[in-house]
Amino acid sequence: MPDLEEEVLARIERQRKLKARFRDTHITMAHGAGGKTTHTLIEGLFAPAFANDALGELADSAKLDVNGTLLNFSTDGYVVKPLSFPGGCIGELAVNGTINDLAVSGARPLCLSTAFVIEEGLDADILRDQVAAMAAAAQKAGVPIVTGDTKVVERGKCDGMYIISSGVGVRDPRVDLSSASVKPGDHILVSGTIADHGTAIMLARGELELDADVESDTMSVWPIVESLIDACGADLRVMRDPTRGGVATVLNEIAHDANVGVVLDEEAVPVNGPVRGACEILGIDPMYVANEGKMIVVVAAESGAAALAAMQATPGGERAALIGKVQEQPEGMVLVKTAFGGTRIMDMLIGDPLPRIC
Repeated sequence: MPDLEEEVLARIERQRKLKARFRDTHITMAHGAGGKTTHTLIEGLFAPAFANDALGELADSAKLDVNGTLLNFSTDGYVVKPLSFPGGCIGELAVNGTINDLAVSGARPLCLSTAFVIEEGLDADILRDQVAAMAAAAQKAGVPIVTGDTKVVERGKCDGMYIISSGVGVRDPRVDLSSASVKPGDHILVSGTIADHGTAIMLARGELELDADVESDTMSVWPIVESLIDACGADLRVMRDPTRGGVATVLNEIAHDANVGVVLDEEAVPVNGPVRGACEILGIDPMYVANEGKMIVVVAAESGAAALAAMQATPGGERAALIGKVQEQPEGMVLVKTAFGGTRIMDMLIGDPLPRIC
């Protein structure tokens, strides 16, 4: 049996190393879900078409060197449905989401731009509320919105509104974050409970007769990142915010990009009780559910304890936990040690059980 297992793992590993090719004839919801189909679209179409020296490692934030000033630039679109939900709204996501893309790349966010695509007939009070929420989130994070654009489309064309936001940050010279720096023995941490945001959206849609007290975790993670950089510096390998596709997708991306194996301890991953219960009823693994105020951190083993202490001492990181480690094999794969003592492969999903969550 061990020989058969090794052969199966080797076949999967060889398949994963094949160059992505975008051959689809039509776009589906799966292309925007953050899983395998999204990666095929990005790696097989967008990345080759837009290839340039600045593109570098595919990530949510680009590293730029402007006459010696180290900057990061990020942009994101938000199409969440419904527009408001327990714990947040599309306006807050548009601010915190872009701030977090900069933060996990090791850059202090400086400023944001925003563009609104508004549907004809939208209640003006809804727009006022979203603008107020954006302003409050930007003020709380200390990152001003400095420019933007507005477009209006015909009734029925965009579910009320879509928001696109971009941001610029100054990269901290004490860190050089990259999947290429991940090494066997490194520790993997999460900054808090997972799957809160996606579950809150799912329940807010009212399509399921479930009653649970679940709120989105949308928030800026920059304070946690700053405390990590102060505590660990160059021992930080890579940081990611597990939004679409959740923790499972982020860990698979890291394992693939770094050509390492990741071993996750399922029981160590913090999940709130109501979230776990809702996911169990629906048959959804919390590992694949989106987050909007959490981060995955890979750090050198010798700084693992310092990183965990730094997160737990920072507001929003109180429930941070060590959830896994990096090892040499199997390359490009994530293994999960289950609560029953077994081991399973945790792959990327083809699509997403919860579309339109950010």
